[in-house]
Amino acid sequence: MTLYGDLDASVIDQLPAQRKPIKTRVVFESKLQEVFGFIRTEVTQGRQAYVVYPLVEKSDKVDAKSAVEHYQYLCDNVFPDLRVGLLHGQMAWNEKEDVMKAFLSREFDVLVSTTVIEVGIDVPNASVMLIENAERFGLSQLHQLRGRVGRGADQSYCFLATKDHFKYQLHRSVDADEMAKAPIRLKTMEETTDGFRIAEVDLRLRYERPIVTGK
Repeated sequence: MTLYGDLDASVIDQLPAQRKPIKTRVVFESKLQEVFGFIRTEVTQGRQAYVVYPLVEKSDKVDAKSAVEHYQYLCDNVFPDLRVGLLHGQMAWNEKEDVMKAFLSREFDVLVSTTVIEVGIDVPNASVMLIENAERFGLSQLHQLRGRVGRGADQSYCFLATKDHFKYQLHRSVDADEMAKAPIRLKTMEETTDGFRIAEVDLRLRYERPIVTGK
């Protein structure tokens, strides 16, 4: 329609006024306690955080962390003095709505969630997101999730947590076979918040071989 329908194309490549680019870092599981400490610091300064997991409940078939299991762990061992909420797609719609309203009104400091928060969630006071097992998510999904923070005037942060063995692949160029795609996705998210560039990398990962990180 743009090419043949005599339509104008608008390119939006800037953030809204007073918003800052989200600082994104890849972190490894051995350093998670440092991230939890950072989340605590942000909360003590009056802000809120998301912790996102790929699964609702623990699975014997999938080697990934779950929201329900780790919600209890975070409540008991990591943030026992903070107010932690739980949100996932298997909850009834009214339960999900109640949790989100409570988070928006600052009744929770930390919201443990699945990707149910991917779109339609606007909590300007949330300044930190930790995505666990980030290697299991696609680029578009990571970009959408990251967009749940950085919606206010405060500096926001997104931590992409992954297994320690990926550290040996993140900082070198590799062909985009199945083992290499996850590090490429994580490195891309760390390097840019530009949705156009992320979409280009995503397209090349899907349809081109080989691909080199940083190109």
